[in-house]
Order: sequence, then C-alpha cells, then structure tokens
Amino acid sequence: MDSAALNKLSAVSTSSGEANCEVSIVMPCLDESETVGTCVTKALATLKQLRISGEVLVVDNGSNDGSAEIARRAGARVVTESRRGYGNALQRGVAEAKAPFIIMADADDSYDLSELGGFVNDLRSGCDLVMGSRSLGNIEPGAMPWLHRRVGNPGLSGILKLFFRGKVSDPHCGMRAFTKDAYRRMRLTSRGMEFASEMVIKAVLGGMRISEIPITLRRDGRMRHGPHLRSFRDGWRHLRYMLLLSPTHLFVIPGAICTLLGLIPLVMLRHGPESVSSMTFDYHYMILGSLLTILGFQAIMTGLFAKAYCHAARLYAPDLVLEAFRRHFTLERGLMVGALLLMAGFGVDAKILISWLRSGMGALGAIRPATEASTLMIIGAQIIFSSFFLSLLGFTAEEGLATNNTVAGHETLAVQGTGTGQGAVTAKDRDGQSARGQLA
Repeated sequence: MDSAALNKLSAVSTSSGEANCEVSIVMPCLDESETVGTCVTKALATLKQLRISGEVLVVDNGSNDGSAEIARRAGARVVTESRRGYGNALQRGVAEAKAPFIIMADADDSYDLSELGGFVNDLRSGCDLVMGSRSLGNIEPGAMPWLHRRVGNPGLSGILKLFFRGKVSDPHCGMRAFTKDAYRRMRLTSRGMEFASEMVIKAVLGGMRISEIPITLRRDGRMRHGPHLRSFRDGWRHLRYMLLLSPTHLFVIPGAICTLLGLIPLVMLRHGPESVSSMTFDYHYMILGSLLTILGFQAIMTGLFAKAYCHAARLYAPDLVLEAFRRHFTLERGLMVGALLLMAGFGVDAKILISWLRSGMGALGAIRPATEASTLMIIGAQIIFSSFFLSLLGFTAEEGLATNNTVAGHETLAVQGTGTGQGAVTAKDRDGQSARGQLA
C-alpha cells in the first residue's frame, strides 16, 4: 500500500470524537508568554482561512510566566509535560494530538504560520514527512545568529547528509509536518533538541516519502529572554546522536584507516630500518604500527558489533556490506581464521625461542619478529572472541534465518489469534522500517 493510501486510511481511522479533526498543530512552549498567544491566533486563523478542520495544541513544558493560560485564552488546547526537553514536549504533543496529520512549530513567532497550506497539501498527496526549508526559503536579518547560520547548521546538516545519504536541505528546521502513522513507524526516543535530527534520520533510513516546503524564518518575538537553544550543548547532542546511529563513520572507517596506517610500518620495517631522504625509520615505528593495527582492528570489530546488534534488534535493515559479510560469515570460519593467526604468532615466537636457546641464551635482539608475533596473536584472539560475540547476536546466515523464521512464526500466530487482526504486528511493521532502510 502506498503512502497516499496509508495517509487516507489513517485519516479515516480516527475515533468518532476526532473524525472532523484533520490537522493538529503542536507547539512546545517554555516561558513564551510574549509570543504564544500570537502564534495560536495566527495558526487558528490560517486553519479557518484554508477551511481545514484542526486544532492548536500547546505543550507547556514547565512555564512560570502564565504561557499556558495565555495559550488557552487564545483558543489552544493545552497539555502539560513535566519532563523538560524539546523532544519530551513534542512526544507528549503528538501523543495527545487528535488529528492524523501533525504540524510542529515553535511558539516564539519565528515561523510564518500562514504557510501551513503547503504542508497539508503534501501530506494529503501521500508524503510521510514534509520539511520546512529555511535555506530554500528566506532567513530575515537577525533571525538566526551568524554562528548557527554559517557554521552550526550547515556543518550538522552536511554531516547528516554524508552519514545517512539524505537529501533534505534543512534537516534541523523546527517547522515540519508528518503523519501519525509515519511517526509511529519512526519510533522516536530523543528527549532534547536532537529530536529534530532523529526524525529526519529515521525517515531517511525507513525509506519514507519526504518533501520540502520553502519557508521564511523571522526574528522571534521574545524580549525578556533569549532562545532556549544552546549552541554548543545542543550542537553536541545532535552530533552525538548522528555518530551513535552511524557505526560506519564512528567505528569502521576510522578503524580501517588506522589499520592501514599501522600495517605500512609493520610490513616495510620487518627486515630492518628504512631511510627516506634524511629520515631513518626503525623498529620504534614498527611498534607504533602494531599499536595502530590492533587499535584499528578493534574499532572495525566494534563497528560490526554495533551493526549486528541493530540488525538483531530489528531496528534497521542491514546495509549491503553487512549483508555480504553476513552471508559468508560463520562461527566456525571465524574461529578458523582466528586460530590460524594465533598459531602463526605462536610459530614466530617459537622460532625466536629456539634461536635464543641455540645461541646460548644470550642477548635477545628479535624485536621485529616479536612485534609481528604479538600483533598476529592479539588480532587472532580478537577474531576468536569476536566470532563468538557476533554469533551470539545471531549474525551468522543460518542463525539469522532461524531467528527471522521464529519471529515470523510468532507474528503469524499473533495475527491469527486476534481474529480481526487489530493490534497485530506484521514482520514489516515490526522492523519499523522498510527494506530500503539502512544503518549508516
């Protein structure tokens, strides 16, 4: 079933008390008494002008300036979220919203709420997520600090596009719309400002249909206090979340680079020192190479652990590299490779020991082969233990197939047991993402 059909079905499936509500405009609010009333009034006026049946829902996140009462008098429905945080407030708002279509916007009067029509039209046409884009639209002078406009927002947006191959021009825009069905499939959990990044990432990974609407960002109407956004703290929260959700860029790529840099001196210096111009590289660099190789290999394995865990937990479909590795990996093959490297290292050490005994147990100058041997043994041991751990996660082809069949069997029984099928979870829904979703 395509997105348009899902959206129409979601709209029809609302309860009788909510059947006439098509759009819920959700506004998180923390001490916005100067602007929240204006925002609510503008939003309601736009809904009336566009002849859209909807509501304005303000989520009070612990205001002490009467913001909740002002919003209520302006015509909004007000709910309270005691847990502080942008993500917490929005999650509560979506849970309380009556409509199948959700539009979220800030309560500081920085977004032009007369631009709601384009968001609703795109949702009606089948989009799962409609992003407002300040970069495609207009940013008025003074509306965004120079640091955010020239450094923070472009930098974080570029990282998101690089890590997750998304094509959203302004992924951190606070004005966006989505369907409740898409929101449930995203399974969002972030509590703070990183909620905005998580939504876009989950939508991209899930292969959801995303569109963009050019919007205008204006200088907010606050006079008594500044913005709630904290440049470095919240910027780090966004970056941290993107890194944690991208094992490839956090572990695998740095690990591969580190391993390659370590192997170069290990191989080049194994027979003796090498000179380049006036510089001489001796066994000290070989020891450094051993360290880099071991560290890099451990980072690569940690990346595989993270990918395997996400696949085993059915968070995302595996990427192409993971799937190819998974098809060929078995516990026995991993143990065999690890054992071969371990025995090769022991063999080199045994050769050193025999040579030392034959020389009368005098001075031992076998630093180079000993370095090679220790590197081989450590990586061999890592492969052995990593193979067991990956197998424990159900990473092998046979175990993964058995797990999938077991899960599918349980889900089939769940569907049969419900009779009507309501509340049952299908294999695709349980994944939470489509087959196109990939862990970066």
